[in-house]
Amino acid sequence: MNLALVYSRTNDGINAPLVTVEVHLGNGLPGFSIVGLPEMAVKESKDRVRAAIINSKFDFPAKRITVNLAPADIPKDGGRFDLPIALGILAASGQITEKSLSHYEFIGELALGGQLRSVKGVLPTAYAASKAKRSLFLPIENAEEASLIKDLSVYPASHLLQICAHLSETEKLLPHSSSVETIEINYKIDLNDVKGQFQAKRALEIAAAGSHNLLMVGQPGTGKTMLASRLATILPDMSEQEALESATIASISDQGFDVENWRLRPIRDPHHTASGVALVGGGSKVRPGEISLAHNGVLFLDELVEFDRRVLDVLREPLETGKITISRAARQASYPAKFQLIAAMNPCPAGKSCDFAANCECSLEKRRKHRSKLSAPFLDRIDLQIEVLQISREELQKPSDSETSETVRARVIKARNRQLSRQGCANNVLSNKDIERYCNLSKTDEDLLGQIMEKFRLSARAYHRILKVARTIADLEDSEHINTKHISETISYRAMDKYNNS
Repeated sequence: MNLALVYSRTNDGINAPLVTVEVHLGNGLPGFSIVGLPEMAVKESKDRVRAAIINSKFDFPAKRITVNLAPADIPKDGGRFDLPIALGILAASGQITEKSLSHYEFIGELALGGQLRSVKGVLPTAYAASKAKRSLFLPIENAEEASLIKDLSVYPASHLLQICAHLSETEKLLPHSSSVETIEINYKIDLNDVKGQFQAKRALEIAAAGSHNLLMVGQPGTGKTMLASRLATILPDMSEQEALESATIASISDQGFDVENWRLRPIRDPHHTASGVALVGGGSKVRPGEISLAHNGVLFLDELVEFDRRVLDVLREPLETGKITISRAARQASYPAKFQLIAAMNPCPAGKSCDFAANCECSLEKRRKHRSKLSAPFLDRIDLQIEVLQISREELQKPSDSETSETVRARVIKARNRQLSRQGCANNVLSNKDIERYCNLSKTDEDLLGQIMEKFRLSARAYHRILKVARTIADLEDSEHINTKHISETISYRAMDKYNNS
């Protein structure tokens, strides 16, 4: 046998296309070439594979070795092809049985001594192998991550010799049994820690119930960051499908993947110096950005006006569509980005001496310049915009008498379940047709909302977002229909409209 085929996979965004590793041993001067659009790390595998085979006490064939990574039009990078290339050489030279390879897929980097080293992006590969109904051989360090895919047989190994022994049926490897358990979430912080700020905590509850975007505007020290950090304590748990989606993105990213906390909603809080590429993704090797790493979770932007306006404007499309497509000259990649935006900012540059009232010491021009850092289309995509005022010293010294996160979370889960049973999604992502179906208003409420739109010069997008928030408030009250009270409360959460018209 001079030709062997071994199955592996590469990463292409959140997908894992099949790569057939074709190994041919030909006559002529000994040589080793790899074709099929390999990048530098793949080309370097020649030396790792040769050393691993020799140090594992196999014969390295003195032939002209050609390795083709098909299809040839998909770039391949990383050390994940070391293992399938080595197995292909051993099968083509008759040192292991080639026929058994067709039932398996292989990924793993080889050390010079034949040991297997972990690779990144295992979860998309495991999911794709499961769909193809093949078992997966991989380094033992990646076994827990791959075993999150329930209907996949995962065979972890620490050395090339173990896999060869399994394929030759001299010593079988056992399928991996996952030890990952669903952990009980016990936060060290609680909504009860925040004194006062009852309107802000109510807005936080509404945001959690309907997955709405929230902007908090207030002086430094009013508790904006403290409130934002407690959103996670009242959010519903992710479904298994949502958790797998978020885990897949973390798996292919440079941040690494924490398999023990894979069911926790991701919370990302990039610094205001972050670039557009850092937020939405990109680079020479297209990688997911902060908005994709926050998929099914929370993206917290503190000091919102300190972000570059162009950076914030790149968030407009993913806020609307829940995904981001990154185009480069050579390739294009799409990543999901269905995140909940929580932002905080000061009302003007003056800091503690400034608020929404007449106490502001800033000139009109300063205030306009400050808020001009946020474009109207960007603000249009934020459903709740609240004012967080300074609380009095007396209130600060009183014991907290507000509700705990557990109590609020129970209401949030009930309201979210109501939305899922009615329309199959959270209120924040209702389509225009769904809004017409589930957000009906009486004639009186339609007239009221029309007057408000005219007064504050609101866009059609803002109109729809007001209806979505009102629908969430009605769900929290277990109300079948939206009424005047729900509309009135929603309007009270439009602080930037008041600010921009002052």
